[in-house]
Amino acid sequence: IVVRSESNPLGIQHERPNAAAMEAPVDALPEIPAHAPYLLIGGGTASFAAARSIRARDPGARVLIVSDESDLPYMRPPLSKELWFSDDPNVTDTLRFKQWNGKERSIYFQPPSFYVSPQELPRVENGGVAVLTGKKVVHVDVRGNKVRLNDDSEISYDKCLVATGGTPRNLQVIERAGEEVQKRTTLFRKIEDFRSLEKISREVKSVTIIGGGFLGSELACAMGRRCKSSLEVIQIFPEKGNMGKVLPEYLSNWTTEKVTKEGVNVMTEAVVKNVSYQDGKVVIKLKDGRVVKTDHIVAAVGLEPNVELAKSAGLEVDSDFGGYRVNAELQARANIWVAGDAACFYDIRLGRRRVEHHDHAVVSGRLAGENMTGANKPYWHQSMFWSDLGPDVGYEAIGIVDSSLPTVGVFAKATAKDTPKAATEQSGTGIRSESETEAVASSEVTPVAAAPREPQQGEEYGKGVIFYLRDKVVVGIILWNVFNRMPIARKIIKDGEEHADLNEVAKLFNIHED
Repeated sequence: IVVRSESNPLGIQHERPNAAAMEAPVDALPEIPAHAPYLLIGGGTASFAAARSIRARDPGARVLIVSDESDLPYMRPPLSKELWFSDDPNVTDTLRFKQWNGKERSIYFQPPSFYVSPQELPRVENGGVAVLTGKKVVHVDVRGNKVRLNDDSEISYDKCLVATGGTPRNLQVIERAGEEVQKRTTLFRKIEDFRSLEKISREVKSVTIIGGGFLGSELACAMGRRCKSSLEVIQIFPEKGNMGKVLPEYLSNWTTEKVTKEGVNVMTEAVVKNVSYQDGKVVIKLKDGRVVKTDHIVAAVGLEPNVELAKSAGLEVDSDFGGYRVNAELQARANIWVAGDAACFYDIRLGRRRVEHHDHAVVSGRLAGENMTGANKPYWHQSMFWSDLGPDVGYEAIGIVDSSLPTVGVFAKATAKDTPKAATEQSGTGIRSESETEAVASSEVTPVAAAPREPQQGEEYGKGVIFYLRDKVVVGIILWNVFNRMPIARKIIKDGEEHADLNEVAKLFNIHED
């Protein structure tokens, strides 16, 4: 039995491999099993969530995860968030972080003792989860139900999950700029990137982050706050403000001020024209004539879904969103499912989508795992995502949040309780999506009488709710410094109704209760 709780949405158990199987001589077995009933391609969050889900529904299941990374499955969000705020000088080795509530945890989902070795997987008595690290699947034979790895070995499967994630994009001007510039550029995604950038941040005088989205803004805040005196942190992006593609303009401008207060030199409406290496510095020339001289660049300009297996597996890649096209059950073809960043799925509420966030990887991985064991469930659970710009400003979002859509924002004055730090102290969890993944909104919400309102220019946006509309229906919601209310937001989107007065809907979130 797997017990899932609010603080443990993946149903993580601390179990050990079967002792009897451990005693048998392993040397005689091939390093790579010839067959895996459940084969999961990719070693990230979606694969791990699927493995947990498969084992929960099929307790004797043998699950093989093939990962081209050298690490066991881990969560990515702390790489740009909490790990930077650690006061442990060995954080790059331990990869343990303190949540805002002071509790410590590792970024790995499970210790090595949780997994069985790939060699033992075929014969371990009660099944288990094995991870084959440092191997890449390069070919999928769908009719033969087998895959080929980069060392030419083959593994056959009964059910296969493709959870290949994505690769960070680079700017063409950096790719063309030559070796010296590329040596001084980080594309941030993996544990190794965190280790390398953390070291660089202590050794150089200035770092320039290109990109105004989630990753760029989080890294700018984290490095700015941590290295205020010793490191100049510059952030440049083409939008008018931080998170300009997501937040309405007034909130994007306010966020930009907040990031500046963290010690970051923010340059808006900055389009990179060319990059070169001169006199020991990386020189970034912008289209409007401005010049930035820096020691190191972090390019945080989005993710390219890894779809190299499309051709051999005969899978369709979506021309609008990228990623493998799957149906509402996350199935691409017979016996093949896709989850996480690489899935372009049909959302039965919001239409075709592709989502690149931790909670979506958990939710889609879990659903794919259930469907691989025969559940036939459609994807409708709206995964959320969250971003903290330091311990005092944080938001949680759900659905389609795109600043090109019409928005209605309703705000109230914040209190000391309305910060990411306070929210995790109250809920006792750190990865915030964990506190709400299993929660359900009751329809019994007591509205508060005080009327929320649209913000006025120049105000402090202490806390509030921003609704994103498509054809007068709410398709996205951002909860700004409003925590533990995600089930209510989820219900509003699931209901898909037109609302005459969103001020009334905002009352459901009780943002004036304090």
